[in-house]
Amino acid sequence: LRYYRLGALQDAGLTRLDELPYSIRILLESVLRHSAAAGGGPAVTREHVEAVAGWQPQDRERPSVPFMPARVVMQDFTGVPAVLDLAAMRDALARAGGDPQRVNPSIPVDLVIDHSVQVDRFGSADALARNAEIEFERNAERYRFLHWGQQAFANFRVVPPATGIVHQVNLEHLASVVMRDDAADGTPPVVYPDTVVGTDSHTTMINGLGVLGWGVGGIEAEAVMLGQPIYMLLPEVVGVRLEGALPEGTTATDLVLTITESLRAHGVVGKFVEFFGPGLPLLSLPDRATIGNMAPEYGATMGFFPVDQETLRYLELSGRAPEQVELVEAYTKAAGLFHTADSPEPEFSDVVSVDMSLIKPSIAGPKRPQDRIELTDLKSQWPGLLSAPIGSGGFAVEQDQMDAVVQVEHEGDSFELTHGKLVLAAITSCTNTSNPSVMVAAGLLAKAAVERGLRTKPWVKTSMAPGSKVVTSYLEAAGLDHYLEELNFHTVGYGCTTCIGNSGPLPDYIIKAIADGDLTASSVLSGNRNFEGRINPDIKANFLASPPLVVAFALAGTVDIDLTRDPIGTDAEGKPVLLEDIWPSQQEIRDTIAGALTPEMFRTQYGNVFSGNQAWNDIPSTESDIYHWDPASTYVHEPPFFMGLSPDPEPMEAIHDANVLAIMPDSTTTDHISPAGSIATVSPAADYLRDLGLERREWNTYGTRRGNHEVMMRGTFANVRIKNQMLDGREGGYTIHVPTKEEVTIYDAAMRYRDDNTPLVILAGKEYGTGSSRDWAAKGTHLLGVKAVIAESYERIHRSNLVGMGVLPLQFKDGASADSLGLTGLETVSIDGIDDNMAPGQTLVARARSANGTVTEFSVDSRIDTPVELEYYRHGGILNTVLRSMLKNGATT
Repeated sequence: LRYYRLGALQDAGLTRLDELPYSIRILLESVLRHSAAAGGGPAVTREHVEAVAGWQPQDRERPSVPFMPARVVMQDFTGVPAVLDLAAMRDALARAGGDPQRVNPSIPVDLVIDHSVQVDRFGSADALARNAEIEFERNAERYRFLHWGQQAFANFRVVPPATGIVHQVNLEHLASVVMRDDAADGTPPVVYPDTVVGTDSHTTMINGLGVLGWGVGGIEAEAVMLGQPIYMLLPEVVGVRLEGALPEGTTATDLVLTITESLRAHGVVGKFVEFFGPGLPLLSLPDRATIGNMAPEYGATMGFFPVDQETLRYLELSGRAPEQVELVEAYTKAAGLFHTADSPEPEFSDVVSVDMSLIKPSIAGPKRPQDRIELTDLKSQWPGLLSAPIGSGGFAVEQDQMDAVVQVEHEGDSFELTHGKLVLAAITSCTNTSNPSVMVAAGLLAKAAVERGLRTKPWVKTSMAPGSKVVTSYLEAAGLDHYLEELNFHTVGYGCTTCIGNSGPLPDYIIKAIADGDLTASSVLSGNRNFEGRINPDIKANFLASPPLVVAFALAGTVDIDLTRDPIGTDAEGKPVLLEDIWPSQQEIRDTIAGALTPEMFRTQYGNVFSGNQAWNDIPSTESDIYHWDPASTYVHEPPFFMGLSPDPEPMEAIHDANVLAIMPDSTTTDHISPAGSIATVSPAADYLRDLGLERREWNTYGTRRGNHEVMMRGTFANVRIKNQMLDGREGGYTIHVPTKEEVTIYDAAMRYRDDNTPLVILAGKEYGTGSSRDWAAKGTHLLGVKAVIAESYERIHRSNLVGMGVLPLQFKDGASADSLGLTGLETVSIDGIDDNMAPGQTLVARARSANGTVTEFSVDSRIDTPVELEYYRHGGILNTVLRSMLKNGATT
């Protein structure tokens, strides 16, 4: 076997490997292997290699470097639009007389269908089968399209529905840690680190396995598939020193919620985070994966753990072939990528210390994952959360409404609903279901609860959606599945479900009671995100917690409780039961895992991972290079992005007299911009679907409709909890159409402006685009006619996606904001300096003219960060750039 030896760079005096963080070493190997000097092509130069090799922790000037990942992973919400764009590019190439086969992934791509199953049936033995049936019924058109893509594109595999969640499947099966390429000329194969980008923010879960990777927008991923590198500023690396060990009664979830709170406050946006220190060997690999998974929540590009002995142990446990485990060990040790207790500590740009012995049981919410609350403090903080203004994270419940009560009678059950009553409890998400310690803890707690005679409260909708079938195997082997089902935590599907917003509807009588009392009902889920409007449209307060705490809250039936002191319920003898009475010990959890989890379970469940779903295998599809678009389809339309694409881009021009479409507050998420959950009955998307003759039950969700741009552009800025600051506190996707002063939906306003040829801008606060790597948040913005966004700051992925769709991201300078400048959104905005001589990071001048003629002039920084991004913007987006390149480089017949 051959490999690219980083030591040669050290021998040449270009680097000092021991001082480089492990994540930078892997990035260095990638640029070295893809460099022109190594025969990798012109995109990676000697200068790029020297820049990464010379990484310094305190460098202020960080050069742009190309990263060419070894593979791509996708889920179906983001994967369908990506495959759709590739299919549309084939059509565009064919129309220009080119060979459509030119549009083909050049590296391995795996798409896992995991985002489409909803919790329609729950609390019953047939929930899994029935939800799977409904999933196929709802998504037949999308699945036929993906089935076509599976045979039409090379290097493209699809993991069928009802298999697992993309990141857990990646962790347990797809990732190899070390890859090998067999040479066609018979020379020895080349081995190198497994690296990956994914069209989902939580691709970072694989960092726990020592695999360099992170989430990108679907637009970037498509370019990578077509052989384009990702250009990135060489990052700072924040080291997180782990010390101590988790105390009894805490979980990896409590640890990651604490890390999320700490790092979000510290500030790691756009940076690598790498974990080290004496506590590192004490963390199991699933614990590391849990921490890596939530890197987007603490704001980092990724949260990396180097390969060590625990990595090898996990590869063996998860059923990887012995020869692959041997290769990982041999290569990483030879390449200087293997970490031991004696390894020198790398240099970091900054260091944050976390003493794991101080971790306490916690939840996070009710609106953001970084807002951690110690379990002991929840009850005392709840009234304050209820009464606090909406803009400060509360719910603005008036004092005289704090004690609102609604009496509910249903099928023999009689109970009261009040603020804080828990109406949804979900064990969900790969974040935690990938971790046997917290899943077994949930099972053991359920067992103890059942044996004490406790039952889930009748107003709680319960569900369990593991990220892989292996979870079911070890829970059954441990005899714990029965106890979870006794508490109505039946398996409802193998997919993201509640974490992505597919929680399904609450029972009608619960929805009515919440509406009648205008109640702030709550949910608790073992997911990674709890943004407004994401989990369920009828639930305002959403909290993240470990799986055992999800079960505990379902037993209590409310979040207005101190689980560390108040009884969770009463047993069969009427005695109070405390949480500590039924909480399992760490030794009990370890012993149960040791006796139940085997490598054979992984080998069995993944043995036919691509072909094991007969319903998927039976989907009819035509074999052709070009997709035959069905004009009657309501799910799959040819996107308009490449229609009439000219051979050359038009000159870049300044923006003149644009109207403001919306002013968005701090922490506006991609869920706010492009919701994934249910389609509100009063919305432009609902009107469109009704006009097509579809009944409410046929609408499905925004996530599943991402193959239809007509739905998605109507759904842009349509979140029911969005707050356009041009309006007086009104929630929902509305704005003021400035010329008429009418209050209309954002979509309707955008269409009026389009008819008048009026360009649009968005004004925004800090952390604009927080959350999921949702390319439709940028695509929809583009289709509404928005030419520029001016924000106080951006999350990494959304900024990149805006550039990738030809929308200019601009940033207020020197602490300025729309508010400090007195902008109301009723002004017209012009931006000078946008022309063919524009440079990355350039300062531009903006002018806002009010109706009375007053002009407010202010400077903004272009957040086109690199020369390559500038080229993408010049062409109107990444894919336009790639397609024009194909047309100019021998693609025509």
